[in-house]
Amino acid sequence: MTRQFSRWAARQDIPEAGLRVTLEELRAGQYEANLGGHLYKKRIRFKGQGKSGSGWTIIFYKKGDRAIFVHGFAKNEKGNLSSKELVAFKEFVKILLALTKQELETAITNGDFIEVQP
Repeated sequence: MTRQFSRWAARQDIPEAGLRVTLEELRAGQYEANLGGHLYKKRIRFKGQGKSGSGWTIIFYKKGDRAIFVHGFAKNEKGNLSSKELVAFKEFVKILLALTKQELETAITNGDFIEVQP
């Protein structure tokens, strides 16, 4: 996950186990929207609430390669991404998915990304 997403998840009190469940569901094809270009919108449960009262995550996902949580928002904040946000995330996904494994490991070491342990 990105550092920004990590801070958001901490403010929402989303445990790492909840992030793992979200990734497992995404890998199983359970998601709310495929936004195109390896960009997915997925519901996430906040601690002490069901999914219906929780939030949305935006995840870059390339099957068999990597998944990166990049954005999150509460459902009561907004229902969807703006068209400008969608365009920006689609450009961002191209950059993130082009990172080599070494570049990704360096970003994790530098604290730019936080790895969700399986």
